[in-house]
Amino acid sequence: MDSRGGFAGEVALVTGAASGIGRELSYELARRGAVVIMADIAAEVRKAARACDAPAQACIPASLDVADASAVEELVQSVVEEHGRLDYMFNNAGIASCGEVRDLGREDWESVLDVDLWGVIHGTTSAYRIMVDQGFGHIVNTASLGGIVPEPFAAPYSASKFAVVGLTLALRVEARDLGVKASVFCPSFVKTNVLENARYVGVSREQALREMGALRSCPPERAVRRLLSGVMRNRAVITDGIATSVLWRLYRTSPRLFEPLLRKGARDLRLIRERCGASIASPASSE
Repeated sequence: MDSRGGFAGEVALVTGAASGIGRELSYELARRGAVVIMADIAAEVRKAARACDAPAQACIPASLDVADASAVEELVQSVVEEHGRLDYMFNNAGIASCGEVRDLGREDWESVLDVDLWGVIHGTTSAYRIMVDQGFGHIVNTASLGGIVPEPFAAPYSASKFAVVGLTLALRVEARDLGVKASVFCPSFVKTNVLENARYVGVSREQALREMGALRSCPPERAVRRLLSGVMRNRAVITDGIATSVLWRLYRTSPRLFEPLLRKGARDLRLIRERCGASIASPASSE
């Protein structure tokens, strides 16, 4: 067993594993002795798996569109058939659409909800049935600070992440007597490609990124260490640090205290929208 605890000889499936949190999570699990199936819709997942510095065959790439329920079910089943068990399901894949609600079209909502909510539902339900039958397992869903504190100008993303938090906490209660654990990870601003690859509607990508770039970001390696520490302790809600935990508790205690800060952020982004004067959209990718 790794001195940092657990995971040796266990089997984990990680979605959104080609980059960001998913990639670093896969690498850290492999270093700790787990067999990791790195799943992603992006072809780069094969290169990411080869780049892992753990022993050969510790990271196994798999092509997967989490919005495809049948594909998720098939992959989960194949993992169990190949390895005989599934100890961890990390539903991490995610994308974002940024813009005011009045500017967003149906496709902006559907693209985010298909991945960030339905993708999590597909992974959760497929893994949960297996874990109930085997009598053990841990489902870990990646939400966001935007799933416990609202994010103006990212309503589809925030809505999906709030839903992921509710789904996970409801499942946690149901699953306890059946031997299955459930946790939700709510990081704040982590240095990943999710913002760079987000769809921007009505605002300039460059100006929006410049505005958000002033926010302090957590390296994915540190976020992953926090995540796995919380998983080992079977925490219900796991954050990427004390600051995020404090923000969450303050917001739960008095949401009105946050209104001035949230409204300022919305006004700053609205100024960018007004300077742009046109909708700008682009494809999105994984967390």
